[in-house]
This record gives sequence, C-alpha cells and structure tokens, in this order.
Amino acid sequence: MTETLKKIKVVAMDVDGVLTDGRIIMDGNGLETKNFDVQDGFGIMFLKKCGIKTAIISARHSNVVAFRAQDLKVDKVYVGVYPKLGAYESMLREFGVLDEEVCFIGDDVADLGIMGRCGFAVAVANAVFEVKRIADYVTGRSGGRGAVREAVELILKAQGHWGPQLYAH
Repeated sequence: MTETLKKIKVVAMDVDGVLTDGRIIMDGNGLETKNFDVQDGFGIMFLKKCGIKTAIISARHSNVVAFRAQDLKVDKVYVGVYPKLGAYESMLREFGVLDEEVCFIGDDVADLGIMGRCGFAVAVANAVFEVKRIADYVTGRSGGRGAVREAVELILKAQGHWGPQLYAH
C-alpha cells in the first residue's frame, strides 16, 4: 500500500457522506446547511501545503459546498455532475495526471465508477457495502467525522510529509 500512496498527486472526494455526515438540513425557507469537520479541513490544507492537488466531485449542486471549497482553496470543484466519471476525466486532463496518481474518497454507489479507476480508492466508515467492497482502504472514521483527515494522514505519512514541519506553522 505504501508504494501506491507514494504516487498520489491528487486527492478527490465526494461531499455528502464524506466531507459531511450525509445529512442535508434545510430550513422553512429552503436554505441549506451542512456540518463539516474542522480536522478534514486542516487535512485538505495539509495536502495543499505538500503540493498535492485537491478536488471535489459531487452529484448535488450546493452553494454551501461551493463556499466551503472556496474557503479551503480546493483546486477543482465539480458540483451537480452525474454520472461523475465525466468530471473525473476532466480533472485528470486539467491536472495532467494518471488514474494511479489519484486517491478518491467516496461513500455511495454514485462513486463506484471513479473508485474502480483511481489509484487508491477510499471508503468512509459509513459507506454502503458496494463501495466498501471495492475500496483499497476503509476508514475507521465516518464521513463528516474526520474520515478525510484519516485518509490524508495515511497518504502524507507514506510520502514522508507528516510531522512537525507540516503542522507546526
């Protein structure tokens, strides 16, 4: 697994159920809110600090997701895309990377196409059976509860980036 992780140049992820706990909360006016985990956010920042590109590929369009992605300076954001494979292929071209250089973190059947192609497929703990079955790694943490951070640490440790030099400043 370490040799596979050393090749990762891009971490792409779904949103609902991965960066969030999967709940979509709407008020009486239709305004949407989502809960994001701060440790996942720091994980994304650590990736960027180490030169690893980040992307979001989500079937749902959400202003909340766009705002969070901008806040974290995610490199590419594809929302409202289904099936997701077309956005994934665009991402590969835009970043100039190969499948084996991509880690994708998913939780539901809409993610299966990408997970079947990418170099390192991660399922969050709350993922559906089909996703866990094809994953290279299943996190101990659930989506929206630090699962992305767990995957990030795995990658950065394999690449020799994890340590005080990364998070002390």
